[in-house]
Amino acid sequence: MTVTPGASIPLTGRVADDLDPEVPARAQRRRYSAAYKQKILAEYEALDRAGKGALLRREGLYTSLISAWREQRDQGALEALGKPAGHPAADARDRDLARLRRENERLAAQLDKARTVIEVQGKLSALLDQLATGSIEAPTSGGEPR
Repeated sequence: MTVTPGASIPLTGRVADDLDPEVPARAQRRRYSAAYKQKILAEYEALDRAGKGALLRREGLYTSLISAWREQRDQGALEALGKPAGHPAADARDRDLARLRRENERLAAQLDKARTVIEVQGKLSALLDQLATGSIEAPTSGGEPR
């Protein structure tokens, strides 16, 4: 372990030891309220070019967010600004209905397969019965049976 002159923090030479344990391993996505978006848009549009850059740096925002917020505002004013991004949450009833439909299709396919197997087994049983009793008819197109 080495200590630099005039510094009270020892340097270990390894990065892992110097990391702040309070820093999360993975950043979380920021969420903005409709009122915040509206306030920032109003402030952004009132500023000149240099002021806009300063606002974005101060708030930690990007111009793409401002563009997206403008589109949201134009599409539906405050309602669109408050709407979360992504797909709407599915209703529990709709999820159950979709699950039951998938299960129904799977079971119908199994039933069709089982019916086919039963049909083949019935034909095989009838053929074996005919072989056992020796009642297989000889072909009538000449020649001897094999």
